[in-house]
Amino acid sequence: MHIWKKKSREEIKECIFKALNENTTYFGDHSLGVPGSHLDSKVFPEDAPFLNDAPFITTLLHNPNHIGCHTQGVSESFFKGTQSIERELLEVCAVDILKGEKNSVDGYVASGGTEANMQAIWIYRNYYQEEFGAKNSEIAIISSEDSHYSMAKASNILSLSYYRVAVDFDSRLINKSNIQSCIDKATADGKKYFVVISNMMTTMFGSVDPIELYTSTFEENNLEYKMHIDGAYGGFFFPFAHKKHALDFRNPKVTSVTLDAHKMLQAPYGTGIFLIRKEWMKYANTKADYVEGDDFTMIGSRSGANAIAIWMILMTYGPYGMNEKIFILSKRGDWFTHKLDELGIKYYRSEASNIITMKADAIDANIAKKYGLVPDVHDQPKWYKVVIMEHVTIEKLEPLITDIKNSL
Repeated sequence: MHIWKKKSREEIKECIFKALNENTTYFGDHSLGVPGSHLDSKVFPEDAPFLNDAPFITTLLHNPNHIGCHTQGVSESFFKGTQSIERELLEVCAVDILKGEKNSVDGYVASGGTEANMQAIWIYRNYYQEEFGAKNSEIAIISSEDSHYSMAKASNILSLSYYRVAVDFDSRLINKSNIQSCIDKATADGKKYFVVISNMMTTMFGSVDPIELYTSTFEENNLEYKMHIDGAYGGFFFPFAHKKHALDFRNPKVTSVTLDAHKMLQAPYGTGIFLIRKEWMKYANTKADYVEGDDFTMIGSRSGANAIAIWMILMTYGPYGMNEKIFILSKRGDWFTHKLDELGIKYYRSEASNIITMKADAIDANIAKKYGLVPDVHDQPKWYKVVIMEHVTIEKLEPLITDIKNSL
């Protein structure tokens, strides 16, 4: 069942250079009609000796364009080698991390989590329009008030109304009553079709939505809805920290998921991932006739090197290495919260999360500034967060604890 296996540095290099050799190369082949090129050789020389040991940098220089959605069959044949690595990456994410069936999910490497969330909402809007004859004024986005601002951005760009479900201040959780209130307001406004976003760790709090509250409430109201999971922050953390949950493709009510590798995987920016069950990408086909295989993505042309970067990270760690990494970050979180408990500092932390968000009334503003703590809002914050990443070691957390203790 598992596709994801750890590879050595040499195996990774061999796979990537083999893929580049299968691509059409701008350096010498007859690729006269392709509207693109390798990076400018006067600025980025392609013959630097170190490139033999730098597959990602080499891919950047070759500049493969991964336009389109390569999980559906036909794609631009100029870049078939590196496209195959993107397909393997997406299958690893869909099957090994998000527990889908093999070959059951389409997707692509997006510019980030914002685009991936917008791609989902765009697809569902078009689905309602094509299959139900829905007007934009009849379609609504619903998510919690702690959701990422990309939902509001999608609402604006796609001309859809957006309703936010209130959360409890201390637990950061939605409840059934607040979902129903949102539904009542939306239906009173003439909304009949819904795009629901459930969070797999929010950006500010690391909070996780109880998805069954959404699904049961919408079904009790006999309303049409599609469910998207925003795992832009939590997608490369939560599934390793929690084996049993309903926020992946094991849940038949989940149709699509966003991941974002530039956070927990420490990949370059431009490495969001959009995944959706088969037969849904067709609702985003914009009929780009000159593109082999058409284009189904919001972004259009995109760097194949970004897919290579994510694949390299996942293959370097392997599934056991990633589990170990997340376990260590979670244990650092335990250490930090134990210290906060000793000081009597009130905070929010979702189970095993590496985001700890402290109530601002106990944190001096100068301390927050000194340590780069991120506020929920910059004007009169109520919370400050610490995100425990690879570089946020206990040695770096100890001075923060000392300063908080001294300020009390």
